[in-house]
Amino acid sequence: MRILILGGDGMLGHHLLSEFEATHDVAVTLRRPFRDYHCFGLFAPERSFCGVDARSFDTIARAVDAFEPEVVINAIGLVKQRDDANDRLLAIEINSMLPHRLAALCRTRGARLIHISTDCVFSGRRGLYREADVADAEDIYGRTKLLGEVCDPGCLTLRTSFIGYELSRKRSLLEWLLAQRGQIRGFTRAVFSGLTAHELSHVLRLIVERHPSASGLYHLASRPIDKFRLLTLIKRSFGLPIEIIPDEGVAVDRSLDGSLFNERFSYQSPSWEKMIADLCHIQADHSAVSPSLRYLRQP
Repeated sequence: MRILILGGDGMLGHHLLSEFEATHDVAVTLRRPFRDYHCFGLFAPERSFCGVDARSFDTIARAVDAFEPEVVINAIGLVKQRDDANDRLLAIEINSMLPHRLAALCRTRGARLIHISTDCVFSGRRGLYREADVADAEDIYGRTKLLGEVCDPGCLTLRTSFIGYELSRKRSLLEWLLAQRGQIRGFTRAVFSGLTAHELSHVLRLIVERHPSASGLYHLASRPIDKFRLLTLIKRSFGLPIEIIPDEGVAVDRSLDGSLFNERFSYQSPSWEKMIADLCHIQADHSAVSPSLRYLRQP
């Protein structure tokens, strides 16, 4: 199957490439010239569309027309951790308008669109949110991501969240933790029900291969875990030289109820112990591009 991954240089994008490339004809879009990515050893020039800018839709359309994919996976998003995350116009353009433009483009090209949304469409006051619950986010990120959800025929939107390795920005939870030394705090009342980017990529492959007609909006979730316990699992699996102090100072629960997805797609998420162990197992593949991981390979 021909699959185009938009945002191949992002956290999810490069995990998707690793998941799909052995069994499918895959191409990615990259923001910068190919020379900027050569050091990672992840991308093939003949399967990379470089200089593709989410703010310039023509560059995306040209990549779609050149590759003629059967499936387009949108892994592009303006996330909270970026310096320009509070730029309202940019957030609307990338998080809200782009997915709908992609849906229209895919419809005319006969391609299926899979779009990744977020648990941040909810405020986090309650937890275990279902698809029918009112999305009550109050920040720019959550509201713009909500506006970008596409549920037309041929479009599948997954609300979820994920942790994993990054190639460049190094601002995610995992990359932050791997870079720490000494004592840090872990929030015991901040609840998370996402997946690892590795597991999310695996789920997306199963959807593409086994459920070609699936469309609509679904919550994809793991068993909820608080951030203190999550950080502690990562610390133990990676053997990190840190001490994690429990902190009750932040209370937010954006956990999702994934029962509808689980029933529709016959899915059961692995335990967090299993997902973190898998992350630790693949660390050698990322240590060359993640400075935070290099010391883990030293004897």
